[in-house]
Amino acid sequence: MSVVGVGRCVRFVFISMVSFTVLLAEEVKLKNASPPQTAVRLFTDADLAKYNGQEENQPIYMAIKGVVFDVTLGKDFYGRDAPYNVLVGRDSTRAVAKMSLEPEDLTHDTTGLVEDELKSLDDVFDDVYKTKYPIVGYTARRILNEDGSPNKDFKPEDQPHFSIKDEF
Repeated sequence: MSVVGVGRCVRFVFISMVSFTVLLAEEVKLKNASPPQTAVRLFTDADLAKYNGQEENQPIYMAIKGVVFDVTLGKDFYGRDAPYNVLVGRDSTRAVAKMSLEPEDLTHDTTGLVEDELKSLDDVFDDVYKTKYPIVGYTARRILNEDGSPNKDFKPEDQPHFSIKDEF
């Protein structure tokens, strides 16, 4: 084989190796890519009420501590005629804290809850809802003050990729 022929072979092998390395790197990059991030929604009480599990092909949403979870995977528990259906389509923080399905407890209001109830709320929030169900947004009450101004104490700790400046 001539020197020119050897040079061509070396170039061919080199180009092939570089191409293979680039393709492999792209495949690794695709496998390690994080899932696409969707915008976080802000829900009013009326918005949230639409996701109450009564419509067959509609997602089922439930808010706890102002964080709106998609509980559709738990349709057997939260869907129409299911045992916990009264909790969905609203912020049921008090009901979760008290482990109650009573109508007066189906609210965001935590006034008067005792320390054990607040601890139970935090435990269920962290160990059940945040680990099992995706966060789809926040209630307007959590992000906004009564007068509509931004709540400066709002911290989107429940969804690390969420940036309030990107949403407003």
